[in-house]
Amino acid sequence: MKAIIEYNSRKIEINVSKPIDISIPIDMDKGKINAWGIDDPKIEVENFDGYEVSVANGAVVNFNSIQFNPHSHITHTECVGHITKKVHSVNQNLKHYFFLAELVTVAPEQVGEDFVISEKQIKTALRNKKRDAIVIRTLPNLSDKKETRYFNTNPAYLSKEAASYLVEKGIKHLLIDLPSVDKEKDGGKLEVHNTFWNTDGDVRMEATITEFIFVPNQVKDGEYLLNLMIAPFENDATPSKPILYKIIK
Repeated sequence: MKAIIEYNSRKIEINVSKPIDISIPIDMDKGKINAWGIDDPKIEVENFDGYEVSVANGAVVNFNSIQFNPHSHITHTECVGHITKKVHSVNQNLKHYFFLAELVTVAPEQVGEDFVISEKQIKTALRNKKRDAIVIRTLPNLSDKKETRYFNTNPAYLSKEAASYLVEKGIKHLLIDLPSVDKEKDGGKLEVHNTFWNTDGDVRMEATITEFIFVPNQVKDGEYLLNLMIAPFENDATPSKPILYKIIK
């Protein structure tokens, strides 16, 4: 089913029956992603007076409780409140949910013992395109990204210069298939987070960072309509389900 959406005075045609889900769920039956060394998430049947509330146990409903951390266990979207003393909620600051996005694929460059996404790579990928969002798929892009345990593994990250360029280009929404846009252990500097949100100046309250996505290899680089759906948690970060729609014209 096709739909025509007017976006910034441009009419965009998409096929709404062909969504591309780039989120990673919490799935207790499969391997689970994990970052920052905390315990795995839990989805457990609630007990009332020793009675497990599940249909399999004779109850009329299933009644599970879930314990997780969005930064560690699932695709999540965060706002500047992630790194500020004052609490800011992504649920309050993300007010629109459809954006013109560019999907790019990059192979992080080795710098010493690190693998870094450079400003040059981002410039080459975006060129003169005007986008509100960028979706970064890193190579190698294996399915085990959906169950990797990243603690003390020094995964790839963005350079500060790349983040500055994204701000310069007017990118408001940054999505990436890594546990963080910053180096795992950087002494607390969080240069990319701070640069992208411009915490030393006019803070970009409406800007978001989405981490732990996964873009299948068969999805081609290019222009998409992004639907950035989030769960309504009043928190610095919340689980999210970003969906891409290929633009027909």
